[in-house]
Amino acid sequence: MSKVLVIANGNLVDVQTCRQRIGEWQPDLVIGVDGGTRHAFTLGLHPDVIVGDLDSLPEQDLPADVRIERSPAEKDETDLELALLYARRQQAAETVLIGALGGRLDMSLANLLLLTQPALNDMHIQVWYGTQTARLIRPPGQSIPAAPGDTLSLIPLVGDALRVTTHGLKYPLNDEPLHYGPARGISNIFTHASAAISLQEGLLFAVHTPGRAE
Repeated sequence: MSKVLVIANGNLVDVQTCRQRIGEWQPDLVIGVDGGTRHAFTLGLHPDVIVGDLDSLPEQDLPADVRIERSPAEKDETDLELALLYARRQQAAETVLIGALGGRLDMSLANLLLLTQPALNDMHIQVWYGTQTARLIRPPGQSIPAAPGDTLSLIPLVGDALRVTTHGLKYPLNDEPLHYGPARGISNIFTHASAAISLQEGLLFAVHTPGRAE
């Protein structure tokens, strides 16, 4: 399976932007995460599968022709975690997650930290929030496409990121650490059409915002 879109039950932020980005990306498989299935309908999408305990999706809202991966209400994993693991089993080459952030701080934080889950290490997951795109960068690093003037923040997770080097950013790093806690990596600026980030150890949460972030 090439491209998998996972729709969770958080905020869509900007429906028109979501529709445009999804239309340009063209997913091969759409997963509705419990109540996030209603977001799929709002976006004009027909989910291929619904994952979760269905406590946020009444039976009358379940499409008759959609595969249901139902889980018990009492479980160790969240519905979103189960959906991402399902996407992995489909051998997704690229996965986009929308609706990950919402009114609950605990759920928003847990959803973002799912990207660090060891079982998902081999997946390429992007989190879309309006026009913003977040992804996890693991050693040895990767390049991020953008436009000159866009904003990039690099946030260490679960400890320091070591021997970080960047190219294509206004404020470069040259074989330096980004320490867990301080906000040194926030609000850098792309100077080229992409930025290359390398690191030897640790994890970096990278957030790309088109234009100059306010």
